Amino acid sequence: MSEPIRLAVPNKGRLQDPASALLGQAGLVYEKTERALSVPVRNVALELLFVRTEDVCEMVADGAAHLGITGLDLLAESGASLEVAAELAFGTCRLTAAVPNASPVEDLAGLAGLRVATAHPRITSAFFADKGVPVTTIALRGSVEVAPKLDLADAIVDLVSSGSTMKVNGLRPVATILESQAVLVTASAEPSQETAQVITMLRAVVAARRKRYLLMNAPRSALDAIEAIIPGFDAPSIVPLAHDPTMVAVHSVVDADEVWQILPRLKVAGASGILVLPIEQLIP
Repeated sequence: MSEPIRLAVPNKGRLQDPASALLGQAGLVYEKTERALSVPVRNVALELLFVRTEDVCEMVADGAAHLGITGLDLLAESGASLEVAAELAFGTCRLTAAVPNASPVEDLAGLAGLRVATAHPRITSAFFADKGVPVTTIALRGSVEVAPKLDLADAIVDLVSSGSTMKVNGLRPVATILESQAVLVTASAEPSQETAQVITMLRAVVAARRKRYLLMNAPRSALDAIEAIIPGFDAPSIVPLAHDPTMVAVHSVVDADEVWQILPRLKVAGASGILVLPIEQLIP
């Protein structure tokens, strides 16, 4: 019997809960106790390794895991030569350069010659070198936001989601260095069939979250107008209704963020009994 595919997932932090939700929606059945470092998946030849998000890239690069879920910022910081198998559309944030509110610095050029504290020294040093702005990079593990208050640095580079933490600490952004989100990484551009199957199922969940399934009844005379609103992948599926040849059922898949704009237009076009349903998995 061949070894199961090993997937490294975050065991804590902001990516932990969304990653667990992704695995559950993909249909993976497993039980994790609080202290468990690895657990088998019951219904798939897959083993989950629960590790620090910062360690995922190293585990995949070293071959301890076939796949891993981590942040795009951590992948870039690791310097590991890994493939992004899928963007997972959660954990979105920005790696941002910021200065104290009282600082005269208004842009990147103004940081020349200053000290920049960050938990991402590799990315930060490479970014400023590429921009031709000389800075002194100070590596910190945590509490990056307080570095200017403690006179450890003149500016910081840190992850920003809502920006509230920076505001609380009297900081303002001056530039975005990297747009980040959770990603699925693998060491090979040509993964094994078993690994590719896991990638496909996780991609299917991400794709499904961006779509909604619409069902509605409509008169045949309204089909042209409805098809112009919801073309679907190729065209809407049309099913005749029993006992009424003038009416049909229309099925289609649409972008989730367009639903609220689409529904009123469908109503005006003649659709009725409109249902909006979530999709668990979608393989285009």
